[in-house]
Amino acid sequence: MLKYTLKRLAYILLTLWIVITCTFFLMKKLPGTPFDPEHFSIMSPQQQEKVLEMYGLNDPVPVQYIKYLKNILRGDFGTSYTYVNQKVTDVIGGRLGPSALIGIQAVLLGLAVGLVLGILAAWRHNTAIDYVTMIIAVLGVSVPNFVAAALLQYYIGLKWGVLPVGFWTNWACSILPSIALSFSPLAQVARFTRTEMLDVLDQDYIVTARAKGISQFKVLTRHAIRNSIIPVITILGPIVVNLMTGSLAVENIYSIPGIGSLFVDCIKANDYPVIMGITVFYAAFYMLVVLLVDLAYSLIDPRIRLAKGKED
Repeated sequence: MLKYTLKRLAYILLTLWIVITCTFFLMKKLPGTPFDPEHFSIMSPQQQEKVLEMYGLNDPVPVQYIKYLKNILRGDFGTSYTYVNQKVTDVIGGRLGPSALIGIQAVLLGLAVGLVLGILAAWRHNTAIDYVTMIIAVLGVSVPNFVAAALLQYYIGLKWGVLPVGFWTNWACSILPSIALSFSPLAQVARFTRTEMLDVLDQDYIVTARAKGISQFKVLTRHAIRNSIIPVITILGPIVVNLMTGSLAVENIYSIPGIGSLFVDCIKANDYPVIMGITVFYAAFYMLVVLLVDLAYSLIDPRIRLAKGKED
């Protein structure tokens, strides 16, 4: 298992280098400059040259790339152009909290409700519960989260006055955006759980357990559920990353100062260091979560652990 983990970490480092390289050179193709054209144009040529030299932008692009790689190895992602005199890590860190909070809440809510609905739909196959669950799953996948966010904001926040309609002042402000973001993972988890549960319930060992007189509840809890959640864990990794790193539309609707809105603002301003910092953070977080998901398989299904042991 250790050898497998180290090998995956090496692949992660290689992938990160490819992501950094591609993003760096593509970013340099963005139109415009990171400086306000109105103020930059009134500077003398000497002042413009001094500003470019201060940020290292007067060097050839390959030289800038080599310097950036060296700085990253030292843990230095540079200084933001938009947020003057602020380190990229500080800028991202200040926006990470709100995105992580609503993302974690959305994942937990979607996972809990989706598992329950999926299990009930499989247990009561071809009944009203099953049909209602599938309708919810279709709506959750089909309706964009920004539409759900706007509806929740209008009815629950504005019309009924139950929860705040936006901004970021206390924990209550995170409830509506979390619910809006939870619809998609809820639908996916419910659909995958139902499909896998139906397949598991037809297996021979389930039939044998029932023939031994074991109650339906024990069959579900002791045998069926555990063997049905591996596909759910597979889709849970990307869901966690996408939600925790921020949803631009939902963050804008509720005026949440998260990573999603920061990323778009920095693209508009050509804030190269922050763009690169968010890209590297997103890529690294995504690959680490996928690695943790793969390692979690061995805890759920011992056969997968044995297979990895033989491979190592």
